[in-house]
This record gives sequence, structure tokens and C-alpha cells, in this order.
Amino acid sequence: MKQWTHARTDSARCGLIGIGDRTVQHPARQVGGYARYLQDWVSSDELELRVRGVAVLHDAPADLVKKLRELSAHGPSADFPVLGRDDLDTGTAPKLLAERLACTDLQPPAPEDVTAFLATEHQPSPGLLARAGRVIEGNDALALVGDQDLARQEVWHAVTDAQRRGRKSTIVVTGGPGTGKTVIACRLLGDLCSRHKANPRLLSPSGTLTRQLKRTVGDESRGLITTFLDKVPTSVTSNSVILLDEAHRARTYPDHQRNKFPTTLGKLMDRAAVSVLFLDERQIVRPTEGITLAQLAQHAHDNDRTFRHIDLTAQFRCNGSTAYHQWIDQLLQPHGTVSPWTGADYDLAIASDPEQFTEWVERHQSTGHTARIAAGFCWPWDSPPTPPLRREVRIAFDSPEGRRVWERPWNSRADETGLDSADVPARPFWATDKGGHDQVGCIYTAQGMEYAYNVVIIGHDLIRHNGRWEARPQASHDPALKQLPPPRYLQYALNSYRVLSTRGTKGTRLYSTDRATQSYLEEVLPLHSL
Repeated sequence: MKQWTHARTDSARCGLIGIGDRTVQHPARQVGGYARYLQDWVSSDELELRVRGVAVLHDAPADLVKKLRELSAHGPSADFPVLGRDDLDTGTAPKLLAERLACTDLQPPAPEDVTAFLATEHQPSPGLLARAGRVIEGNDALALVGDQDLARQEVWHAVTDAQRRGRKSTIVVTGGPGTGKTVIACRLLGDLCSRHKANPRLLSPSGTLTRQLKRTVGDESRGLITTFLDKVPTSVTSNSVILLDEAHRARTYPDHQRNKFPTTLGKLMDRAAVSVLFLDERQIVRPTEGITLAQLAQHAHDNDRTFRHIDLTAQFRCNGSTAYHQWIDQLLQPHGTVSPWTGADYDLAIASDPEQFTEWVERHQSTGHTARIAAGFCWPWDSPPTPPLRREVRIAFDSPEGRRVWERPWNSRADETGLDSADVPARPFWATDKGGHDQVGCIYTAQGMEYAYNVVIIGHDLIRHNGRWEARPQASHDPALKQLPPPRYLQYALNSYRVLSTRGTKGTRLYSTDRATQSYLEEVLPLHSL
């Protein structure tokens, strides 16, 4: 049911409709998704459903309905009629109206059938699991390399053992950026889809990562891959195996705590048979997020759960350069110094000014590579969710031509790319889609993602002073962080810039807006060169 009287359409993007300043799904596509959900998650041998759907726009004029029908005439959405105001006229004969609503052969259900339908536990059907498993198995983007496959097999055997014993289990997989936590989680989902009564779910507290995973796996992942925030998915049951990627981002708001263990996460683990959590403690970037290996081990002990820990050491991001990961980890320690970078297996340097790193990004974009600019949250972010975006990231710098100002907008805050602004990707797709290099990403859009070439702008919230890093929370514009005392803010800042510095698979350029910090980086990094 829609109350639309007008909408914007684009024949090149037939699945999307513009309503005011929002971009939404075509109504036939939307109702098709509902129908498919009922077929895949509710229909069963005990309650066999035949599902139909109709999009009813009871206020829509004939010209709008005609456009919508033309857009859905081809493909799966053609199975779901679009009806408008004229189709529902009060003078329409009942038989004709029933035909338009596709219900001429239906009878009212018995009360006990309605009760059974409402009481049915939603679980993935065998057909859905089989389709999703085949897609994951055949997806080259989810191939495992070396130790990644060994870790996958270890987790698989641990899950098998836990299910045979009938005792609830916690398995924690730790590893730094690029060790393959996400791809292992996806492959395990595929494995579990073929396992009898495994009832698997792949969850992540990151909406950005969830949307990217759904895009990678496709429509077959509907309901199997979802964002985990404040609620436990109702379809998680006592036989479920949950795979929680980016567990370090699990929410831990003070009012969600219970005996110092996050309440919602605890409920999720209590409900499922096996919980597999993928964790990197040095990616905790907010005081309202985070769980540690020690907390998970204690939780397992307190709740009589089997506990196992698997640590990933080999990493495959950043050109496979272990030296770079070790170097960036050392650079972003609170105290001490780091030796100058001399590695030859990763393209790392310092950019002298914003014009230089902008040219570097644009050159790589022009040759078909993904390149992005990300920064600490040290500028206002008052731009509306949809374009045109305000150029709020502003950096003044000296150049041979005199004082200059570099400006760029933050990434869009919209969840869907606008119908009229395809060159400004939505927040979940800033790291991957066309046009993302023209906006500045932040920790919340870059975490969990990767691109070939990477610029990191270190703002005034983290400066180098007297041989150590110091935090300046007053320079932050993040409301969740700016009121923290400097010692507590420091670790979140170091973690954030570490995450940002490990997004580039082929190369990274660092730049600081603080002169003293920039001078320090010049001592330990080679100067940028084309």
C-alpha cells in the first residue's frame, strides 16, 4: 500500500523511485521482496504457503501507474501487478476488482490456519540455504588463501564438535586488518548453509559492511546476512550458528550493560547454539562499542559454554606486507618511536600538501583503480543527507602560489544512492562506487572496507609532541568522543587512524594538518613521488 500521487522515475534505474528527497524501491520490487521472504522463511512442510503480491497505490493517477508498470514490465517484478486510483474505482464490479487483486480463486482462511501462520517460527527454508550456499561457493571474491582456509577448517571442526556435544559454545577468531576475518565468515556461512539444521546467520554491527556483503552474495542472502545493533533477530533459535563479524563494534552502551557484559550481545549468544565472533580489539573506536577476548572467555566460563580461541597471523591486505602492518602498529603506539620506513613491498609515503594527495588519488582513479581519502572526524558535519553536499572538510596550507584552501564534502549520510545524484554514492557504498573519491570518508564508512589506494588525513585531534602522541578531544566533532578526557580519547584516536591506515591494498599517503606532526612524519616517511 502506497499513498503516492507523484514520483520521479528513471528508465536507466528501473528498480529505484524518487519520492521527495528520498530514493526508494519500486513498489513491485518491494512487494516481491515481501513475497519472497514469506516463501523462504515462513513456508514449510508443516505450513505450506503459496504467496502472491500486489502493489496498491490508491491515490496514484493513471500516468504515474503507467510509468511504474513500464519500469516493472521486464524481470521478476513483472509478477507483481501495480494498481492505481482508477483500478480501484468504487464503481468497479466486484469480480473485476477481484481479478485485479489476483484473488478470484481464494477463500477466507480458517481461524486455526491464521493462528498457525502467526505462530510459525521464521527460519530459512532448505531451498534458500541451498541457493545461498551455491552462490557463496562459486564466488571468486570469497576465495580463501593459505592460513585463511586453515582457520576456516578449524572453526568448522569446532562447530561440529560443539553441535555433537549439545553444549553451547563460543569460538573467537582474532586477527588484525587484512587477515581475512570477513571472507572466512562468508565462507563459513556457505558451509553452514549445506549443514542439516545449522540455521546460520552472518551478523555485523556495521551497516556499511552488511550492505556490502549483501551486494557480494546477492539476493540469496536475504535474512541470512543482517545488521546487529540493539535487537536479537527473531529467527535466531536454539539450533542457530551465528557468525558475528566485527564483534569489536558490538554496542555496549551503559544502559545496555549487565554485569559488565553487553546485554544485547549476551542475549544473542544465550539464544544461539554456537557463537563465532571475529574480533580485533585495536579496532574499537568508540566508548559505546567494544568487547574483548578476555570478556568473551569469562562470559563462556560463567555460562558453562565451551570456549575456543583461533588467532589469525598471516595477512593479505596492504599488498601482503607484514612489514607495513608492523610499522603502522609501531607508529601508532602511545609512546616510543618508530624506525623510518624502508620497505619495498608497499607504496607508503607522506604527502606534502592536499593538492599533492588529490592529484595522486585522481591519477589512480583515471587508470581504473579505487582510491579514497579518509580523515579523522575533525571538521563539522552539518551537510544534509542528500546532495548537494557541503564542502565542510577545509584545510588551509601554504603552496608556492601562496596560501591555499582545500575543500571537500564528507561522504553522503544517505543509505541509498539518490536517483538524481548517481555520482555521489550512499554511505554504505562510498568505498566502492563511482564518485566516492570526490568525498572524504570517515572511520564509520571506511572500517571493514578496502580500496587500492588510500589517503589518511590526521586531524588536530592527534598530534605528536615531545616524542609521544597526545590527544586533543576538543578538536573532534564526534559527539560520542569529544567530551572524553585526553588519556581515554587517545586510544580511540590511535585505533581510528590505525584502521584508516590499513584500508589501502596497494598504497597509502599520510598527511597531518598539524605542522609539528607533519614534520615528525617527514622524518620517518619518504616524500611522496609520482
